[in-house]
Amino acid sequence: MGCGKKGTFDLKPDFNQWALLAGWKDEASFNRFLKSSVVKKWWNIFSKEQYTILCEPISSHGKWDGQNPFAVTGNNEIKGPVAVLTRATIRFNRLKNFWNNVDRVAQIMNNANGYITSFGIGEAPFFRQATFSVWESLEDVKAFAYRSAEHAEVIQKTRKENWYSEELFARFKPLATFGTLNNEDPLAGKI
Repeated sequence: MGCGKKGTFDLKPDFNQWALLAGWKDEASFNRFLKSSVVKKWWNIFSKEQYTILCEPISSHGKWDGQNPFAVTGNNEIKGPVAVLTRATIRFNRLKNFWNNVDRVAQIMNNANGYITSFGIGEAPFFRQATFSVWESLEDVKAFAYRSAEHAEVIQKTRKENWYSEELFARFKPLATFGTLNNEDPLAGKI
C-alpha cells in the first residue's frame, strides 16, 4: 500500500515509503515469506530501509472489504505498547468533510501523550484510508481517542454526517520488531 507523509495519510503520497499489512497463520508462514517471497526479495533490492512490527490482534470490530481479517484468538489484556489500526472507506460525497479534518487530528495525535509512531496507509489512498499507530499503553490510546476534545468532535462528525461506507478498528499487541525506521527502532526496549 501507499503511505502518506509524516506518519499520516495525505493527498500527496510519500513515494519513498510503502507498506505491507499481512496476516500469517503462524510464525512458520511468516518465516517462509521472509525467505522466499518475491515481494521480500524485491524489497531487499530496492529499499534503503525496512521496518517490521509483528503483532497479535487483541480486539477488532468492523469490516475491511466485507470481512474482519483479524481474528482474536488469545487473551485481549495488554500491558505495555499497543498498536492500533483504523481503516475506512470514505463515501465520495463526504470526501471534502473528511479531508478538511485530517491535518488537525494528525497534529494532535503526533503530540499526544504516549504516542510512539504512526503510518498513514491506503490501498486507494484518496478514499480508502488507514492509520497504523503505536502507543506506549492502551490508556494512552483511550485518552487520545476518547478524551481529546478535537478527536471526539471528529468522531461525532463521522457518525452524524455518515462519512464512511465501511470501517474497521483493531488493536494489537506488538510481539517483535525487525529493522529500522528513520535509522532507529521506535519500539526498541519497549516490547
